[in-house]
Formats: sequence, structure tokens, C-alpha cells
Amino acid sequence: MKTQSTASLLNVALVLGFVTIGYNIIEGAVSIWFGLNDDTLALLGFGVDSLVEVISGAGIVHAVLRMRKSPVESRDQFERQALRITGWAFYLLAAGMVIGALLNMLQGNRPVTTVPGILVSLVSITTMWWLMSAKMKVGKALHSEAIIADANCTKTCLLLSVVLLAGSVLYELFHIGWVDAAGSLGIAWFAWKEGKESLETARTGKLGCCCGGSCEAL
Repeated sequence: MKTQSTASLLNVALVLGFVTIGYNIIEGAVSIWFGLNDDTLALLGFGVDSLVEVISGAGIVHAVLRMRKSPVESRDQFERQALRITGWAFYLLAAGMVIGALLNMLQGNRPVTTVPGILVSLVSITTMWWLMSAKMKVGKALHSEAIIADANCTKTCLLLSVVLLAGSVLYELFHIGWVDAAGSLGIAWFAWKEGKESLETARTGKLGCCCGGSCEAL
């Protein structure tokens, strides 16, 4: 029978999972809205990435719910299916980002402004840093490979926010059209990595980080 301390920590992990899902939905909607209105491909791609992460987040919440009953040593069928859907969605996003970036460069399209991208990325960096630290603390306290893996995924999402921030700031300073396209290609690279690693983890069932970093079994 689990101690009260363990049960409390699992409750915290569950709340963090729901916060991650809720935040990604809001971030995705806001980013897509401003990305479309300001013709900012990088911000649009960032928003789609956030919404795809919601599917992955649902798998993590499911895993924490399983932990309440027994230790989790591998991913179950629900989590594997979520990873498969996530993986193919990331591949589609990567392809869209590459095609969009090439078309923008060929046609000379450029954003109206990237100020929303700066604001969104700053909020995202702050939020992801907090979520990463909180998840890592809970994961280590519970000796949970799944929660620690999720914390490492959040760290990679933080790095993606840094890519968006860099591209948005550079464009706002110099108004060079290809900067937004370059940021889009950076997001495409992360999306391709996320897709590949999500599908690999779905195949093996290992508890590893599959959000753009190395997909390790912890």
C-alpha cells in the first residue's frame, strides 16, 4: 500500500500533467492565431507543435494514473498509440514547415511583425522552466523513470521556445525576411526529431524522452 507521501507526490505529478496539457492548448491556439494573422511561419509552426504535444501529454497523465495502482516499467497500449499519433503528426508538421519556408523564401514573403513570437516564447520559456524543475523534483522523489523522462521532454520544449525567441528577436531587429524561414526550418528539425523518437518509443515501449532530445531509456 502506498504511503501518504507517495500518494501526495503522485497527485502533484498529475496536476503538473494537466497544467502541461492546458498550457499547451492555450499556447497553441494563441500562437496559431498570431502566426496566421502576422504571416509568421515560425510562430504558426510553434503553435501546431504545442497542440501536438497535447496528445503526448495525455499519455503522460495516463501513465501517472497507472502509477497510482502499481509501478510503471513500460508504456501500455494507450500510451504507445498516443506516441504513434504524435509521431506522424510531427512528421507532417516538419514537412509543412520545410515547404512553407521554401515558398516564403522564393516568394519573398515576410512577417508583419514578430512581437507576438517574442512574447509567446518568453512566457513559454518561463513556464517550461518551472514545469521541468517541478517534474524533475517529483520524479526523483518518487524514483519514477516515467516522470523524469517527461521532465526531460519539457526541457526540450524549452529549447524549442528559445529557437522561436531567437528568430523573432532577430527579425524584429533587422527585418530580414529569411530569418523567419530559418526559424521555421529550426522548428521543422525539432518536429522531425520528435516524430522519429516518438515512433521509436512506441515501437519499443521504453520510458524515454521523445520530445526532440535523445530518446533514452532512463
